[in-house]
Amino acid sequence: MQLHWLDLSVFIIFFIVVVSVSMYKSRKESTGAEFFLAGRGLVWPLIGFSLIAANISTEHFVGMSGQAAGIAGLAVASYEWMAAITLVFVALFFLPKFLRSGIYTMPEFLEYRYNPAARAIMAFYMVLIYTLVSIAAVVYTGALALHTIFDFDLVKAVWLIGIIAAIYTTWGGLKAVAWADLFQGSALIIGGIVTMILGFKAVGGVGAFMAANQEKLHMIMPADHPVIPWTTLVIGLWIPNFYYWGLNQFITQRTLAAKSLKQGQLGIIFAAFLKLLIPFIIVMPGIISYQLYKDQLLAPGHTTDQAYPLLIRNLVGPGLRGFILAAIAGAVISTLGSLLNSVSTILTMDLYKRHLKKDASQQSLVKIGRVATIIFVLAVCLLAPKLGDPRFKGIFNYIQEFQGFVSPGVLAAFVFGLFIKKTPPAAGVTALILSAPVYGFLKWQFGHIAFLNRIAINFVVLVLVMAIITLLKPLKQPRELPVQENFDMRSTPVLKYLCAVIIIITVALYIIFW
Repeated sequence: MQLHWLDLSVFIIFFIVVVSVSMYKSRKESTGAEFFLAGRGLVWPLIGFSLIAANISTEHFVGMSGQAAGIAGLAVASYEWMAAITLVFVALFFLPKFLRSGIYTMPEFLEYRYNPAARAIMAFYMVLIYTLVSIAAVVYTGALALHTIFDFDLVKAVWLIGIIAAIYTTWGGLKAVAWADLFQGSALIIGGIVTMILGFKAVGGVGAFMAANQEKLHMIMPADHPVIPWTTLVIGLWIPNFYYWGLNQFITQRTLAAKSLKQGQLGIIFAAFLKLLIPFIIVMPGIISYQLYKDQLLAPGHTTDQAYPLLIRNLVGPGLRGFILAAIAGAVISTLGSLLNSVSTILTMDLYKRHLKKDASQQSLVKIGRVATIIFVLAVCLLAPKLGDPRFKGIFNYIQEFQGFVSPGVLAAFVFGLFIKKTPPAAGVTALILSAPVYGFLKWQFGHIAFLNRIAINFVVLVLVMAIITLLKPLKQPRELPVQENFDMRSTPVLKYLCAVIIIITVALYIIFW
């Protein structure tokens, strides 16, 4: 399909506005705190929209929608609806501890709680996972969307996406990313709602959709389901959720940049409300696409990962298509910019400043962060086109499977460190080191088990190991964590009521789609 002049005009105008505003708002970023944490001045609307825009990308519009069109159906929405409850716990229990300590990065917290080795191990893991998995997947799925909708060359699309994200990320750091997210998060939700409405109209309305897809509209799947059996809802799915929303630098960097605890908590709860909407604008359109284009999606040379782009190609008209394309491309750029900023933050603060040049000036830290961003973009653009290999079983599976090597160990180390005060450094380091080999063994010997169940088994093994080490050699005195001076740690009374509403709505959704 050729780009209509109206689509191209809307697309270009959207990005001129987004990039111009974000670069203007971040034009004075010169210190590490300003570049990496937006001067610790973000307020709740920016935090909430930025969390969603950073999280939702073409890995969802392509990967999650593709899983919904394929074997998972609506059950894949558990990633979103359980995330809403996870965010409640992050706002109430995790964020106050992290903001009080005044950390830049999540690996930094592990040094204060355990030792420098724990910080270095997690930092190394994060650089690898972000570069080889998260960033590469976002670039690939964005390029695949452009290729499917407009027959744009896949490799050229990869480089186009990488270059645009690198421009404003290297310019203004997290503040540039956050302001871009405000526009792109809003456009993302509006564009997704429009696509959903057009999809329902194409299949004859909501009632006709529900009647035709009853087998795909269940949240609770059999225990032998290969992707998301009901057993994963007990333990398995909570592990990547808590890791992703509570301990993942790429996400938590926004909350660490909050102006106050109140602003950070309200931003997280706002994001939780938005997460409840995501299955309706991403998962259900994937099912609609399967209903409309089943033969095409199952034809040789095609995959269900093309479900959402096919809806846009076939149902959305000129002009509006340009806006939706800009919203999806914006989601790619937002997520990519966030990931690039986070991985450069970890490389700069946890590896370069901590181990190579402890007396580095603020200006040199910003320079290193910018150079690192450019290097990561070049590496990812070379890797991304290779992710279409059928051996990966779809891009969403690729992302979740490889996160499983790291997330159980990181979560185990943090949970023990936060709540078991006498956990010794050896326990935290052991969990981080063992995570990858234990998961690798499970994947090798028990590959037939759903990967979320393998993640759960890995987590339980690591927790048991940490418990044994703690019992044998506990700390004599709990470690004293640093305290950020002059930071407003006051919460808001309304928070607990908002949290209760989110939990009630989530439970109701599971009951409706049981």
